[in-house]
Amino acid sequence: MTENIPVTEQENPRTTRLSELPTLEIVRLMNEEDARVAEAVRRALPEVAHAIDRIVERLQAGGRLFYVGTGTSGRLGVLDAAECPPTFGVPPDLVQGIIAGGYEALYRAVEASEDDKAAGARDIQDRGVSERDAVVGIAASGRTPYTVGAVEHARAIGAFTAAVTCVPDSPITSAAEVPIVAVVGPEVVAGSTRLKAGTAQKMILNMISTVAMIRLGYVKGNRMTNLQPRNTKLRARAERILRAELGFDEAQARAALERAGGDLRTALVMCKTGRTREEAEQALQTVQWRIREALRLLGAV
Repeated sequence: MTENIPVTEQENPRTTRLSELPTLEIVRLMNEEDARVAEAVRRALPEVAHAIDRIVERLQAGGRLFYVGTGTSGRLGVLDAAECPPTFGVPPDLVQGIIAGGYEALYRAVEASEDDKAAGARDIQDRGVSERDAVVGIAASGRTPYTVGAVEHARAIGAFTAAVTCVPDSPITSAAEVPIVAVVGPEVVAGSTRLKAGTAQKMILNMISTVAMIRLGYVKGNRMTNLQPRNTKLRARAERILRAELGFDEAQARAALERAGGDLRTALVMCKTGRTREEAEQALQTVQWRIREALRLLGAV
């Protein structure tokens, strides 16, 4: 009987002989199961879009976005948050990841921490979450006490709350204002939600952070115009963006980036307005480093 067993814990009838199969057949089965994930996420897109719009409202008003989870779900939230500053040039506190068990849980399992519902609320409080913020609880099973507790507390104090889960009608779908449910079905290895469920969660978090940053003005077209060029690869990418945006050759792009102190955002504003580095930086700081808004402020849009 499976009526009371979450779908994420059920055995997959397509993989019952997994341990008896040759390697190629196992990876084929895994690939076939992974192919089901995108369709599950597609069915949840209306809720994803709704959550993003609500999150953007909070961020535009000076709030922050918090991801909360345990185990794999928590690590995925921390990963997505950590990638926002270098990718979009935003402050590190704009998007934050909270994981049960703290830093140690990022590199080793701390399973017992996920059962402490009160700890979820405490960790939300410790980060200073308020009614201005948005909180996204991530829980494959939808019933992790720590994450449910965090979302319930956040909603009670007036923060916007969403949930990313793979089980419909689970506790977290009731706790959050906007539940996002991607039903990927039983895992290849029963209960191993780092597989399909983790993939679905990663896809949805990619959408949340990326589209939110696009809506906030940190992407132009499909170009990462606010990236932080802090290594060789990213400096080369910054120079390519300058060449594409301004019609520069390689030498001109490199020189423009150097004049701007290595900051792509400043370089773009300087070159599009003819202003000094100091003027460009001041305008960007005034509008939270949104390039289009800085150009408008300087009369170039």
